[in-house]
Amino acid sequence: MTWPDRAALVRVPATSANVGPGFDSFGLALGLYDVLEARVTGAGLGIEVTGVGEHTANSGEGHLVARAMRAAFDVLGVSPPGLALRCRNAIPHGFGFGSSAAAIVAGLLAARELGAPVSGTRLSDEAVLGLAAGLEGHADNVAACLYGGFVIAWSPAGRNGDVRFARLEPVAGLTPVLCVPTSPLATEVARSLLPVSVPHADAAMNAGRAGLLVAGLISDPALLLDASEDFLHQPYRAESMPGTAGLVSTLRLAGVPAVVSGAGPAVLALVVPGVTAGVDVVSEIAKAAGEPWDVLVLEVDRAGGSVVTAPESGV
Repeated sequence: MTWPDRAALVRVPATSANVGPGFDSFGLALGLYDVLEARVTGAGLGIEVTGVGEHTANSGEGHLVARAMRAAFDVLGVSPPGLALRCRNAIPHGFGFGSSAAAIVAGLLAARELGAPVSGTRLSDEAVLGLAAGLEGHADNVAACLYGGFVIAWSPAGRNGDVRFARLEPVAGLTPVLCVPTSPLATEVARSLLPVSVPHADAAMNAGRAGLLVAGLISDPALLLDASEDFLHQPYRAESMPGTAGLVSTLRLAGVPAVVSGAGPAVLALVVPGVTAGVDVVSEIAKAAGEPWDVLVLEVDRAGGSVVTAPESGV
């Protein structure tokens, strides 16, 4: 069997992890997308990037999409003679939108599509999720990116590397509003501020809020303001992004369920028309804040990563 002479075209959504109290467990897929076109060539590795992250085009084998594709090919036991990658990126890097998860999922889905005819094996969704979680380091973003909607991800106790997830359908009308500052923040910096342990009372309150958030997102959005309160990570990260912490606090005082998006520094506001404060309130508060914020009104992505076959001439 020879390699396909047509490209694999993959579209993957941005994601917002944690959603307040669901630290390293909850993920929400967002209607903002990166697109990857991957083609097998005679030799070498060529990477073209347009949009966000154009500087990564010179990363070679270190590029996250390429690394993910190699990981999938290794599992399949195949190795293409060469690869040409074209990345059209709209997901911001370093703001808490799951850009690394999107790159990983895009690469894995493309490799699955290109490698199946040669290996005679098609990676299962479960295998893709496991590979993605291993490359990312946790499963919340990658699960939401793969499956869309609202996702709860976990690993069973004592079963290292085993990843499970539950996908739930968010309520109709849920509108994610993202407030994006001018400067990014590395996830590693945000994680370095987390304590080794937290008070038992805080953990108990967070468990209650996390359960309540599930109910708020899938059935009763009137719960979202109380449900989105976090005690595990946002208070400890506040010093690294004071503008973000201030905007979250101001939005919440105005009745907007607002949280730090992923590791930040973007802010995620959960708006449900007729139930929570509206998009106009979020925009007005962001405009009045002490630093400029770019307000993005998105939809919930409900499909997850998807693959089509591109024509031979490309996208």
